[in-house]
This record gives sequence, structure tokens and C-alpha cells, in this order.
Amino acid sequence: MDVRLNIANILISSYKYKGFIAGSVKREFQSKYQNSLLGVVWTIINPLAMIFVYTVIFSQIMKAKLPGSESEFSYGIYLCAGILTWGLFVEIITKAQTVFLDNANILKKLNFPKLILPIVIIINSSLNFFIIFSLFLFFLVLSHSFPGWVIFSLVPVLLIQIIFSIGLGMIVGILNVFFRDVGQLFGILLQFWFWLTPIVYPINILPSFIQPIVLTWNPMAMIITSYQVILVEGQQPNWYMLIVPLCVGLIFCLMAFNLFRHHADEIVDEL
Repeated sequence: MDVRLNIANILISSYKYKGFIAGSVKREFQSKYQNSLLGVVWTIINPLAMIFVYTVIFSQIMKAKLPGSESEFSYGIYLCAGILTWGLFVEIITKAQTVFLDNANILKKLNFPKLILPIVIIINSSLNFFIIFSLFLFFLVLSHSFPGWVIFSLVPVLLIQIIFSIGLGMIVGILNVFFRDVGQLFGILLQFWFWLTPIVYPINILPSFIQPIVLTWNPMAMIITSYQVILVEGQQPNWYMLIVPLCVGLIFCLMAFNLFRHHADEIVDEL
């Protein structure tokens, strides 16, 4: 009952401070391209270049193929499915781990529900991801690789990923206020985590005894694999497998909320 009441309070506060949220999102989006000649156009140029490298270069020039697939673009699509969605995970984590440090002046001067900040992170990161992923979907259509109606299965997978990412990110962000080494250490951990997730390599090239370990103890492997199954194979993901990252993500969110509730005053004092 207490959890549902807290969620309701967060939703009410979010609606009440919707102007603050919209202004924060707009300000951060504009600040990324301030003093640049092309401005917002860079939001299109950067992902286009990345998609071009991962699809055309790997598929057409390097002739990289995905084992078991006849499509010339399959490996490029596999790469994009993993790297683009991993990028969303890293962006949410990175912003969350410094959210209190970056907003120290606002936290000290203004009186507003502090848990609005994770909502701003989610909206900003999702907006960037939507722009990049829309271009990727456009490429899938042009290359006749669009998976069809199964594409809508991406929505629940994306929601699970956001829940997992923001929960973990806020825990790291709270700890980072008191122990600044946490952010540095977690950055190193992310590098190892990337290579322990089947993003640039298919899971079946790993030794058979390692595969179940990766898929059992790595929630991001379960999420990334789901994206790849949808976008490369055009099939529904294993929904039972996604129960694990969903439950872990909800636990992380609850832990982050409780940490913040018990240390909110200390966080402001520390800043």
C-alpha cells in the first residue's frame, strides 16, 4: 500500500511540475548543440554515420555475416540492435549517476520534488533514443529488413530496460554523492559489462557452459537478446526470460526510492 501511495505521489508531483520538467528537457536538449553551426541537425548526422558504419561498412565492405543467416545485412542489424539499445542504457546510467551533482545549485535553491529529476533523465534519454532508432527503422524499411508487426514487441522490452536502467542509475547516483569513486568505478564496470553482453558477437559462439551463465546472471544480456530476436529474426522474444530484468529493475527502483527517502537531507548537505 505504501509503495502504491508513493508512486501516486510521484505521478501527481510530475503533473504539477510538468512545466519544470518540460523546461529542463528543452534546456538540456538545446545545450548539447549550443554554439554549433548545424545545431539540432547533429542529432541526425551522428546516428546516420553510426548506422552507415555498422550496416553498410560491415555488411558490404567487410562482408561480415551472422552465423545461420543468409541476409547480407543481418550482422549490421544485429550490431545496431545491440549497440543502439546499449547506448540508451549507458546514457540513462551516466546521467543518473551525476544527476545530484549536476543539479546541486537547483537542489539547494529551489523547493521541488527531487524525484522529478529521474523523470527528466528518462524523457531526455528516450527522446535521443527515439531520434536515433527512428533512423534505424527507416534503414530497415529501405533494406527490406523490416520485421513487420512484431516490431511492436519492442515497446514492453524498452519499458523493462528503462525501469532497470533508471533504478540502477539512481542507486549509483545517490552513492556517488557520498563516495565520488563510485561513479569512476562504475564507468570501468560498464566497459566489462559491455563485453560480457552479446552485442558485437552472437551468444552461440561462447562455450556451451558459459552461455547459460551469461543469460542467467546478466539482465542486460536478456534485454539485448530480446531486441536482436525481434529485429534480426522477426520473432517474439522469450517473455519469460524478461521477467528477471523486470523484477530486478523494480527492486532497484524500490531500493533507490528508499535510499533517497532516508538520505534526502544528507544529499543536499553533502552537495
